[in-house]
Amino acid sequence: MNPAHLVLNAGSSSLKFQVFRADSVEADHRRPDAIDIPHRLYRGRVEGLGGTPRFVVRDRDGAVVADERPDGHAYGHEAALLHVAAWLRAHRGGHRLAAVGHRVVHGGIAYDAPLRVDDAVMRELERLVPLAPLHQPHNLTPIRVVQRRFPALPQVACFDTAFHRGQPEVAQLFALPAEVTARGVRRYGFHGLSYAYIAAALRERSPALAEGRTVVAHLGSGASLCALRRGRSIATTMGFSALDGLPMGTRCGGLDPGVVFFLLREMRLDPDEAERMLYTRSGLLGVSGLSNDMRTLRAHAATDSGAREAIDLFVYRIGRELGSLVAALGGIDGLVFTGGIGENDAATRAEVLRGAAWAGFRLDETDNEAGGPRITRGPGPQAFVIPTDEEAMIARGMRAVLAPASRPAP
Repeated sequence: MNPAHLVLNAGSSSLKFQVFRADSVEADHRRPDAIDIPHRLYRGRVEGLGGTPRFVVRDRDGAVVADERPDGHAYGHEAALLHVAAWLRAHRGGHRLAAVGHRVVHGGIAYDAPLRVDDAVMRELERLVPLAPLHQPHNLTPIRVVQRRFPALPQVACFDTAFHRGQPEVAQLFALPAEVTARGVRRYGFHGLSYAYIAAALRERSPALAEGRTVVAHLGSGASLCALRRGRSIATTMGFSALDGLPMGTRCGGLDPGVVFFLLREMRLDPDEAERMLYTRSGLLGVSGLSNDMRTLRAHAATDSGAREAIDLFVYRIGRELGSLVAALGGIDGLVFTGGIGENDAATRAEVLRGAAWAGFRLDETDNEAGGPRITRGPGPQAFVIPTDEEAMIARGMRAVLAPASRPAP
């Protein structure tokens, strides 16, 4: 049987997955910007964990091959993973599961590349939970499940922070006492798997731009910007945590630290309550009082002042942060939009590019409405829309780590 790699991307209420052949690499024929990735077999997700789950799988061409609502009152990550495994066993089509890869949000200072997970690595990753308390535990849960249920399967962790580890040291520091920095309080940056994919895709889409100065806007429920020079991270808007930088679906983005003291002292919130407010009740949802979904906000923007204010703040902050990254780069040659909002919301792209006319961007309204890939015209810096694929980067990382072990037996 041909070996296959399962890639897992676990969130608080969902488990996304893709399955790739481990011994075959090809470009995805549906995407002109696509880089060479392992041959994709399936992609899917289990949604509604902790509530009413839904299991959906599509083949490599996007056709739905499963749409189920599993039974179970307390359907968590373990039940979801076992459901995925059972479905794959029944639909393996001549493939055997050879390894499992995971998106892990935080790799700390030490982990700057994909690596095989063992007990020592797990202990280190568990020590990083305080640095990403709302993300890291969900990422580690499936690793523990696989260790317990399928102990013979190799596992590989790929880190969202790793892409930024090569930034200049000054870009990673806060102006805090050395003893605080020594405890791991520094700028890490996130969305690194997405940025790594875009950096690689740019080499196919526009080699000249890939060698230049580019800002990538990963805009979705989580949102950040990253400055790339020759495909390497120079600076990014997220810092110590995934709260920093741009306003997001439910997260506040950059905040004066004094606000936290105000929440604790004057509003009498305890630390857990303040954390929940900043992570789950702020951002687009908090400002609008309506929704964290840009589609909903756009639909109500003409009649709902809160919705319009949330959109305006989101775009304004993108413009502010874009300016700071252009300064870090010493100029700009291109801007790439990706993520759910970046790939699908033409209005947000248009507003951002109109605001960036000072940098030389000239929006092409027709191409933007069509979704690109190029959405600017004339000379000067160019803007593109490139869909991201974090799971594909994990599959590439798995292949690099496990290639000798993944080859079929003679």
